[in-house]
Amino acid sequence: MMAIALEEAAIAVSKGEVPIGAVITIGDEIIARAHNLTETNKSPLAHAELLAIEKAASVLNEIRLAGCTLYVTLEPCLMCTGGIVLARIEQVFFGCRDPKAGACRTLYEAADDNRLNHQSIVREGIMEEECSAILQNFFQDLRKKKKSK
Repeated sequence: MMAIALEEAAIAVSKGEVPIGAVITIGDEIIARAHNLTETNKSPLAHAELLAIEKAASVLNEIRLAGCTLYVTLEPCLMCTGGIVLARIEQVFFGCRDPKAGACRTLYEAADDNRLNHQSIVREGIMEEECSAILQNFFQDLRKKKKSK
C-alpha cells in the first residue's frame, strides 16, 4: 500500500506539489487515495491525508473510519493527525519522519495519545528510503530552479 501512496506522491510532483501521497484501506481494499493539492487548490488544508480521509468518509458515507488504515509517505502534521483522531482511523503507517512538523512521533505523539478520546496504532519507517528520497529530490530540484532564476 505504501507503494501506491508513493505513486500518489509522484502525481503530486508532476503538479508541482510537495510529494506526499496517502492511501486509506479497509482490509486489503483501497477506499481512498490522494496527494497534496495545497498549491493547486490554493488551500492550506489540502494535505494528502485530509483529502484521503474526506474521500473515504464519502465512500463509506460515515464520519468515523473505524477499521480503516492510513498509509502516508510522510509523518502527518498536527492538523492531519487531528483529522486522523477525529475520523477514528484504526492504524497509521507512515514512511519517513517529518523533523519540522511530525505529530505522530517526531514533535508530538498525538495519534496515540491516551489523553484523547481515540488512539490509532502508529507504525513508522515503511519504505522509508523511498519516501525520503522523493521528498529530497523534489526540494533539491526546487532549489536548483530558484538558483537558476
